[in-house]
Amino acid sequence: MLKSKISKLGVLILTGALLLTACSSKPAEPAPATEAAPESGTEVQATSEPTLDRSQYFITVATGATSGLYYPIGGAFSSVFQNKLGYKSSAQATGASVENINLILTGGAEMAITMSDSVAQAYDAFGAFEGKEPAQDLRCLMSLYPNYVQLVTTDKSGITKFEDLKGKRVGIGAPNSGVELNARMMYEAHGMTYEDSSVDYLNYGEAIDQMKNNQVDAVFVTSGIPNATVMELGTAAKIVIIPIEGEGLENLIAKYPFFVGARIPADVYGTEKDITTATVRNIMLVSKDLPDDVVYDLTKGIFENIDDIKASHATAEKNISLENAKLGVDIPFHPGALKYYEEQGIN
Repeated sequence: MLKSKISKLGVLILTGALLLTACSSKPAEPAPATEAAPESGTEVQATSEPTLDRSQYFITVATGATSGLYYPIGGAFSSVFQNKLGYKSSAQATGASVENINLILTGGAEMAITMSDSVAQAYDAFGAFEGKEPAQDLRCLMSLYPNYVQLVTTDKSGITKFEDLKGKRVGIGAPNSGVELNARMMYEAHGMTYEDSSVDYLNYGEAIDQMKNNQVDAVFVTSGIPNATVMELGTAAKIVIIPIEGEGLENLIAKYPFFVGARIPADVYGTEKDITTATVRNIMLVSKDLPDDVVYDLTKGIFENIDDIKASHATAEKNISLENAKLGVDIPFHPGALKYYEEQGIN
């Protein structure tokens, strides 16, 4: 009897042990829970590198007068951003360099084409920006193309050299525009001031229209070549481009080293010979407040669609390229743009 009870007790103990073993092994059955870990890892990666929602950003590109090169070239950038990349974007006609710098600084534009001499003055608070706070928040996206200082007149004016501007009616550009800043520096380099001429603060499109009506004798046009407005003048009169050369050019470069001497080939405007003058680089500014990943994406998109930019004008076709992206730039680049250039091996 006792033996039988012991036997039954042994069976119960054995059965209990088997049940405990079975219960303890059950959590190991749902293996899919541990195999799902790669999906969890994928989700973490997607969170750390989120997809950029381009439609959430509006990129205003500040350009210049509709008669100049800034407008079609800036329009090409805006078109790439909107039609190829999916950003919301527009090109805005403006008074050009100085106004564009102020638009960047005040949040009125995300990108802006400017001349590097104007940028230098804003960055270090001299010239047109004398007495203002240095604009050291300015950031560059890329270098674009050289602007040629073109002092334009006709064979009827009798003007053959810079000093002949004394007593003449001269269109010097809209107030504080890049053209006007250049004109001011040209007068200074030749030992003259605006008081030596009768100056009109007209953009060069308006000034050349006045020249056609014999109301202006000479016009400063600082732009790429050929300039469409100057070409149009050639249909009504014989164009003369006054050289910036000799001591005047030497004085200019000595004080303002962002200027570089160059020649306008005779076949550009049908002049009798190549014309010596000064050039200054145009650059594209970008707001420092745009996120790094957005600026990286925009920079990459520009160069992946560079043919669309080049198609906007012969000057863009000749000069805008990845290889030239850092030429003539003496302010910091936006970190997003730098990241792209470094990936492309551009130092």
